[in-house]
Amino acid sequence: MARIALLQMTSGISPTENGDALAHAARTAADGGAQMLFAPEMAGLLDRDRARATAHVGDFADSPYYAAAVTAARKNHLWIHAGSIPHAGADGKWRNRSFVLDDSGECAAIYDKIHLFDVDLASGESWRESNAYAAGDRAVMVDTPVGKLGMSICYDLRFGELFHAYAHAGAELIAVPAAFTRPTGEAHWEILLRARAIETGAWIIAPAQNGEHADGRTTWGHSLVIDPWGRVMHDSGEENGVAIVDTDLSLVASARAQIPQLQHRRPFALP
Repeated sequence: MARIALLQMTSGISPTENGDALAHAARTAADGGAQMLFAPEMAGLLDRDRARATAHVGDFADSPYYAAAVTAARKNHLWIHAGSIPHAGADGKWRNRSFVLDDSGECAAIYDKIHLFDVDLASGESWRESNAYAAGDRAVMVDTPVGKLGMSICYDLRFGELFHAYAHAGAELIAVPAAFTRPTGEAHWEILLRARAIETGAWIIAPAQNGEHADGRTTWGHSLVIDPWGRVMHDSGEENGVAIVDTDLSLVASARAQIPQLQHRRPFALP
């Protein structure tokens, strides 16, 4: 049995203030006996005004949010999946970067979002993540105290092949930090997360952004933990804060033994 914590928050345009929120969440998680804290996508900075955000975007490790995460991990002896933060690489391109810190504050894993959110919704919302960000090209898995963890971010959820690859590589949990829009969240968020859990026989840990943000966007909330059988073990609804959830890795082996779909995958020719 392992104990995890999820942070549901309404990130703003100040990495320092967002870092303070993460630090508070880490204390709450540690007090609750959690071994690892999970934060949502863009927990460090959520700002669609690129001109304004540019002042805060450089090497992610130089961000005050990163510094706050390191201090929180060390102080609380807690592993932290800090969600994601914009990162400007040496090539000048931005990446939606996720990172995991161990309980000494050392960076244990880095993942750059592979699938970028370029959509036009019936609600009138239009998003072009590729206007500001370059796509990652590498899946990342890391050993943590709560299990072997595969990393993804938000829109990656819609691409089952990434999750199947993690399952075949032995992932027991897959993190999906997200900032889903309200229209897509209401329609697809829980359905897709439960499907990914069922398909992979893995725990799905999905901390989410929630509510009205300083940059004008609105996000869906409903941070979820799904077990390997597809059951919802926690739903944060529209309440911000830290949730403590117990996970049982024996359910991974049980689900995969009952329906050994990972062994049954076969090549096929397209028509």
